[in-house]
Amino acid sequence: MAAVTATNTGIRPERRRFSFGRAAAWTGMVLIVLITMLPFYWILRTALSTNAGLGADPTNPLPVDLTTSGFERALGLQSAEEAVAQGGAGGGLDFWRYLLNSVGVSTVITACQIFFSAMAAYAFARLRWRGRDKVFALFLAGLMVPTIFTLLPNFVLIKELQLVDTLLGIALPTMFMTPFAVFFLRQFFMNIPREVEEAALLDGAGKIKIFFRVVLPMASTPIITLSVLTYITSWNDYFWPLMVSYSDSSRVLTVALAVFRAQTPATGVDWSGLMAATLIAALPMLVLFACFARRIVSSIGFTGIK
Repeated sequence: MAAVTATNTGIRPERRRFSFGRAAAWTGMVLIVLITMLPFYWILRTALSTNAGLGADPTNPLPVDLTTSGFERALGLQSAEEAVAQGGAGGGLDFWRYLLNSVGVSTVITACQIFFSAMAAYAFARLRWRGRDKVFALFLAGLMVPTIFTLLPNFVLIKELQLVDTLLGIALPTMFMTPFAVFFLRQFFMNIPREVEEAALLDGAGKIKIFFRVVLPMASTPIITLSVLTYITSWNDYFWPLMVSYSDSSRVLTVALAVFRAQTPATGVDWSGLMAATLIAALPMLVLFACFARRIVSSIGFTGIK
């Protein structure tokens, strides 16, 4: 009863005055969100339409002749006769094989790249050796080299190793470390207090034990963040897997979508099935990023990357 409310004292909470600047900012953000989400909505609208309906009414903002046949063709749940009747090519898409290949390649790249990049980042951040800063600057210069310049040398190397048309050949060029991953983790390792490592040294721990028992557990947040970014990047990679893989045994999902697009029937492109397959392929990465978006932003801000 001792508590005095604003209503009892006759004091009303202060309302924010209308501001044209704030209203313009909110309007701009809403427009940006709508423009960003519009392609995803159009993909969903196309996937839920029939190919005949899309041809008859291409400007309709709603699904035309609402159906899930596009998803059925993408997942291989329709026979060849049913697919042709719905405007598909009838060739089929071994979706689950391509999905497994993408998961395997992305997982191997992420696990190996994080592990080796963490060791390199710790060496650059904590170990003292001659020429460390010069080597790091040279290594960091790799960020300025366009990826397309390295495709041909990497392909020649993979061919000499007889790894063309294999999943290992797709994963090998980015499997060990990248300049961005090393720089990202080094920024965090440099912020770890040296007193923590000195205390572990007094307890008799060596550098290797300190790295695995002390440093890595403290760096769990940036490691998870980098893992998500690396997984998304490797999942979305298209040009390099297209150069290396030639058969279904090593074809990943992004390349399989291009093959599905090339299977054009006589009636035209199977846009409904293609958009359904695209949405299914992108959905895991959208969910993954949505789950870790806040952690990614906070980790990037903590490491000082602007």
